[in-house]
Amino acid sequence: MIAPLDWTLLQSFSAVAETGSLSAAARKLGQSQPTLGRHIRALEAALGVELFTRGPKGLIPTEAARGLIGPADQMRQAAARLRLAAEGQETGLAGTVRVTASTVVSHFILPPILAAIRRAHPEIQIELVPADSSENLLFREADIALRMYRPTQLDLVAAHVTDLEMGLYAATGFLDRVGRPRTVDELLKLDFVGFDANDTIIRFMREAGLEVGRGFFGVRCDDQAAYWQLVRAGCGIGGMQAAIGDDEPGVERVLSKMDLPTLPVWLAAPAALRHSPRIRLVWDRLAAGLRRL
Repeated sequence: MIAPLDWTLLQSFSAVAETGSLSAAARKLGQSQPTLGRHIRALEAALGVELFTRGPKGLIPTEAARGLIGPADQMRQAAARLRLAAEGQETGLAGTVRVTASTVVSHFILPPILAAIRRAHPEIQIELVPADSSENLLFREADIALRMYRPTQLDLVAAHVTDLEMGLYAATGFLDRVGRPRTVDELLKLDFVGFDANDTIIRFMREAGLEVGRGFFGVRCDDQAAYWQLVRAGCGIGGMQAAIGDDEPGVERVLSKMDLPTLPVWLAAPAALRHSPRIRLVWDRLAAGLRRL
């Protein structure tokens, strides 16, 4: 008969199965790699089975491990909900709020909003997580997420707070060299900067009536902050939120009267945390700051 299993061991197992390596799992859980290794060995000893084999791309769950992934994940979700429910009962403002947003929003839009929150409420500590991937709010990878789409994850509350105006921009030096387009036809003859694997810009341009494909963009980069630096450096024309582009020295808006789709902005948080005074305050301040844009 197998003795009751330590939840810590199952949590470590679940993280390793999800990430495929001890190092990635350690980063995810905020623990050391040797600790994760000990947890896996202890769980293997308790169960009497091997859980992972090493492959060319990392650790591969064995057949025995694959049978445990589902139940372990259910336990992880239950533990996460219990933790959220407990934290949602907090009544004070002091503490930490973890906010995640895209790289470009984290670089260029959120800093002054977060600085204002800190000036007004120094008892609240803020952690900013720039990430273009979707952080899992249920597992507290963030408390509040700012997204440019409606979140669909269960157990979340989400609110559409504003729509950001978009524009096309290019470096002044680039336009001095190639000329300033006066029509869409002239615009499409110039160099553009685009994303690589991400098709967001292609979809936006098609919504605006511009039928382009990946090969249309002479320079491509999926990191949004680096993408904007490429535009600033004169690699070509690129799209950006007007709140950022209009304030950027050395960059000009191109065809300012062109009708471009707006970018929706949503805030999301775990339902269990939405009524925590600390989370609610930061949520409200973020929403107000974003609306002012």
